[in-house]
Amino acid sequence: MNKLTIIGNLTRDPESRTTASGSTVCSFSVAVNRRRSRNNNQPEADFFRVSAWNALGENCQKYLAKGRKVAVVGQVSVSTYQGQDGNTRASLDVMAEDVEFLSSRSDDAAYAPAAPANPVQSASVNSGFQEVVDDEDLPF
Repeated sequence: MNKLTIIGNLTRDPESRTTASGSTVCSFSVAVNRRRSRNNNQPEADFFRVSAWNALGENCQKYLAKGRKVAVVGQVSVSTYQGQDGNTRASLDVMAEDVEFLSSRSDDAAYAPAAPANPVQSASVNSGFQEVVDDEDLPF
């Protein structure tokens, strides 16, 4: 079984593209801090490239941004490539099966929905209920 679970922060904004068959794929990178570092001053991190497909990818594109904390579950693969310096490097690629958004909505104003001008009127219009208790009638 090949299943990886990571929790970390996005290192850049997600990028989406559509394949020739019409599927949407969203790509982003996640930095996962190590518990221990060799140098006590600078924590070390591992970097994972993540691909989320179709509806999951569309949600990632819509709600994620650089710095947001996420949990990703998926299959991991390793690919190698030649760096600009000529050295062989490895890349950890994750095909996401599940992505959970862990950043609090209060962490970023972009998450917060626009507040209605008059919440009492909006609630009564949206739910079909009307307010019948006045705050001044409450004993506390």
